[in-house]
Amino acid sequence: MASVMGLLEEREAAARVRVEDLQTEADRILAELGAAEVVLERRVIARTELAEALAAPAAAADAPVDVPRLAEAGMTVAAQAAPVAGSAVPRWWQGASSEVLAVDYRRLIELVEAEAVGGEGVSAKELAARLGLEVVPAKIEGVRSKAKRLAGRGWLAMSPSGRFTPRQPTATDRSEPAPHHGRDGGS
Repeated sequence: MASVMGLLEEREAAARVRVEDLQTEADRILAELGAAEVVLERRVIARTELAEALAAPAAAADAPVDVPRLAEAGMTVAAQAAPVAGSAVPRWWQGASSEVLAVDYRRLIELVEAEAVGGEGVSAKELAARLGLEVVPAKIEGVRSKAKRLAGRGWLAMSPSGRFTPRQPTATDRSEPAPHHGRDGGS
């Protein structure tokens, strides 16, 4: 008859193997998710660029307007086209208004500013629910992707726990002009 200690050791070893197998599978899925997000980002950029190229009159296509550079010079753009869904998210610059963002990004910023009380922040799941979306992984990840894009461009802040808070102004925000980030500041 096997000892009780021996049986427990066998069960522990089996559990350890199962945990290692699941961790390997989780790592593989996360790597695959990262690659899929890169492909999605490229496709969104391509579609956005094509839509802008097809929608722009010939004269406007020849002379792109650099809104952050004009803002640095104290100028404004009187007739700027409204951003559309799928538009590239420009980097935040001193004096930037969320009006330069597409409606879905503006709505995320509004929700984060309204819901982030006490500095705790808002999770992507909470944002999806407040947007009236079905709270399923696909919708939550879509919201998380947009919120992370806003955080990466300086419009929001993201905590290490993955919660989103309004951007915090820094001393350089008040004293230095915005840096030039190319035509559209990225995707």
